[in-house]
Amino acid sequence: MSEHNANGRQPGPLNPQALRLQDAARVLSASGPSPVTVEMLQADVASGAPTNADGTLNLVHFAAWLVKEMSRAD
Repeated sequence: MSEHNANGRQPGPLNPQALRLQDAARVLSASGPSPVTVEMLQADVASGAPTNADGTLNLVHFAAWLVKEMSRAD
């Protein structure tokens, strides 16, 4: 049985190469000017943002995908 802390996160350090969407939303919200929600990340994944086989998010791959999407908007 896995243990979780009060935030629902497994104990131990976060792995930026394999973040659950909840953890990615928390990290991105804490490091940027605007809040990021799980729903926002789910919409990105539905639009083609890359995920690992287990559904977790690699922040480097996600950032590269965001840059590519931003360049398409121009």
